[in-house]
Amino acid sequence: MAELHTQKAMGRGQLVDRLAAQLDNNKGFAIALLKKRGDMLGSGELSVKGEARNQMTAGERAKDRASEKSGKPASSFDYDPATNSTSKV
Repeated sequence: MAELHTQKAMGRGQLVDRLAAQLDNNKGFAIALLKKRGDMLGSGELSVKGEARNQMTAGERAKDRASEKSGKPASSFDYDPATNSTSKV
């Protein structure tokens, strides 16, 4: 995975801002992606799924993605904020 050039919006409650920062501050594109994957409703409000992810940090979301992909618990992974990726513990 390529190294990210941003360490912005890593905390809780920053799902939209984090994604926008990763997309060269293109908030419109970030919102479109969130809507496409069901994290945001057409009205612009977060869906139940989106709100759950919004309450996670960037690291928790990365561990959650790795967990879903592998079937292993999220606690099985370490998070590297420089690359926004995980590795097995």
